[in-house]
Amino acid sequence: MPTVAFHTLGCKVNHYETEGIWRMFKDHGYERVEFDHDSDVYVINTCTVTNTGDKKSRQTIRRAVRKNPDAVVCVTGCYAQTSPGEIMEIPGVDIVVGTQDRKQMIQYIEEHKHTKEPINGVSNIMKNRVFEEMDVPEFTDRTRASLKIQEGCNNFCTFCIIPWSRGLLRSRDPENVVSQARKLVEAGYKEIVLTGIHTAGYGEDMADYNFAMLLNDLETKVDGLKRIRISSIEASQITDEVIEALNKSEKIVRHLHIPLQSGSDTVLARMRRKYSTEYYKEKVEKIRQALPDLAITSDVIVGFPGETEEEFMETYQFIEEIGYSELHVFPFSRRTGTPAAMMKDQVDEEVKNERVQRTIELSNRLAKNYASRYKNEVLEVIPEEKVEGSDSQLVGYTDNYLKVRFDGSPDMIGKIVRVKITDSGYPYNEGTFVRVMDNTTDVKVTAN
Repeated sequence: MPTVAFHTLGCKVNHYETEGIWRMFKDHGYERVEFDHDSDVYVINTCTVTNTGDKKSRQTIRRAVRKNPDAVVCVTGCYAQTSPGEIMEIPGVDIVVGTQDRKQMIQYIEEHKHTKEPINGVSNIMKNRVFEEMDVPEFTDRTRASLKIQEGCNNFCTFCIIPWSRGLLRSRDPENVVSQARKLVEAGYKEIVLTGIHTAGYGEDMADYNFAMLLNDLETKVDGLKRIRISSIEASQITDEVIEALNKSEKIVRHLHIPLQSGSDTVLARMRRKYSTEYYKEKVEKIRQALPDLAITSDVIVGFPGETEEEFMETYQFIEEIGYSELHVFPFSRRTGTPAAMMKDQVDEEVKNERVQRTIELSNRLAKNYASRYKNEVLEVIPEEKVEGSDSQLVGYTDNYLKVRFDGSPDMIGKIVRVKITDSGYPYNEGTFVRVMDNTTDVKVTAN
């Protein structure tokens, strides 16, 4: 039986796609082995969001070549899409496929075995207008299932290379989304995370269907699904129709990730983000009226070119004002090929790091504040795994994205259990197990 090993760098979408590629190999009679084992084929799914992503991708490729010089080394993903030439120059690379046409991978491998010639299967992503279907009916290592609903992005923010590596926005056929959601529920998943490159942009390329309609369809047409989580939604995508869908829903969780990037209007303009802080705040207020207990998480880039102390403080104060439940904080990273990498007034690394620290401290304080509201509440948790180094403790997430540790048995993993929060904190909340929900008595718990 031929073997295949995978290594995935980068985002959730890449992890999802690796699973899709693995299904393909499985259907062709391959067995999956760990990446540090000897394997007939190595597939490296690369990331290119930063220059470091490129570098890590190259290191991983070389590792595979060293491990088994006779193996077929196949490189795919975002870095493969933007820089196939660079990758083809790495000795030992046999096949390069970008972020499309991955169905050809097995065929290329067979072809390469005969000809022994390297194959560059990367084509122009900007011409692609069709979502590449890759069904993932179950995942090898997760209790939460991702469901990819769209691909690509039309935004062209000045710091981001992604439209060039993923192409323009393309939505998946709604019937295929619903059908895969059903398969995931049949495989035992209680929660599905809707994911994509610009997830809630779903439907922007369709005439008579949109994201809100997809949410309604998943709500009503997928029996047995308990939780729907949206991986990310831009402020501009929070339409009244989406708010209404969230409001009516029994399944969509009380957690939204709404990227901010900066809380300074002048920086937002340089980033070419399509909103002002006032617009963003308005949307957040509107959505909080519909969902009072909502946890809002976000991404923030500090030290963007030209960011003054004053602009940074505008961001800092805006974050405080919104009151997020957690932030992902990134120092600005110069990505070759983006307009921001060429901007004047690059911020000094030391200044950047100091601002990152201040923002992380603020995020930790806000996270603790949000969590403290739930002390002594009973919440529903889906345990994901055992706590490292402990025999009896499990860890999982509540619907509003609090990370909870509690004593429980391994058979609870992947099920919905009720847990009383005994001590709130960040990154962990401590809880005590109350009971396992069975399917007949599953109800949505809201905090008082």
